Amino acid sequence: MFTGLIEEVGVLRGVTSGGEMMVLHIGASLIMDDLKIGDSVSVNGVCLTATSLGDHSFTVDVMPQTYRNSTLKELRSGSKMNLERAMAAGGRFGGHIVQGHVDGTGEIRSVKRDQNAVVFEIAPERKSLFKYIIPKGSITIDGISLTVVSTSSSLFTVSVIPHTLGETVLAHKRPGDRINIECDVLGKYVDHLLSYGSRSGNEEEENSSRISHDFLAANGFV
Repeated sequence: MFTGLIEEVGVLRGVTSGGEMMVLHIGASLIMDDLKIGDSVSVNGVCLTATSLGDHSFTVDVMPQTYRNSTLKELRSGSKMNLERAMAAGGRFGGHIVQGHVDGTGEIRSVKRDQNAVVFEIAPERKSLFKYIIPKGSITIDGISLTVVSTSSSLFTVSVIPHTLGETVLAHKRPGDRINIECDVLGKYVDHLLSYGSRSGNEEEENSSRISHDFLAANGFV
C-alpha cells in the first residue's frame, strides 16, 4: 500500500522488452537506502516488485496485464518517473490509500496556471471511471495523491501546488501526454457492495448485498 506522496523522481536507464512484457532498469538514489529485492515500489502509480538491485538502480518486471492497462509501455530510456516505496507500518499517512492498481489511463487536455497553482484538465480513457471521480474526492495521477477540483461529462481537473509540481514528473507533462489514473479504493468498494448480486451472472440470491442507498442514508453515511 502507498500514500501517493512521491519520494523521488527516478530515471529509466534502460528497457528490455519482448511482446507485451518489459524489464525496466530504473536509476534512483533516495529510495535505495533500504530497498530490498521483493519490495513493492510504485512506478508512475503502478505497483511493481524490485527484482534486482544495482549501483543506485533497481529493476522491475512489467507483465502483459500491466503493459496493456498503463502508460509504462510508452516509457523510453531517459524517461522520468515518480517513485514511492510501500508505506512503512507506523509511518505518517499524508496522502490517501493508494494500491498501485491502475484503473485506466487519461490524456492531459490542458495545463493552466491559476496564481500559485497549476490546473491540469484530464480526459479519462474510460468514461466509466467518472462514477468514482467526485469533486473534493481523492484521485491518484501517475502515483501522486491529488484532490479532484471539478468534473464534467468528459473531463476532470486537479490543482497542483508548486512543491508537488517541482518534485514530480508533472513538471514535464504537457497537453497530449497520457497519465495513469487510480480512483479512490473506498468508492470502488462501496460501488461493489451496492451492486453485488444485482449484476447479471450466477450469484446466489443469499449472497446479494443488503446495503442500499437508503440504508447508508439512515445510518448517516450519505
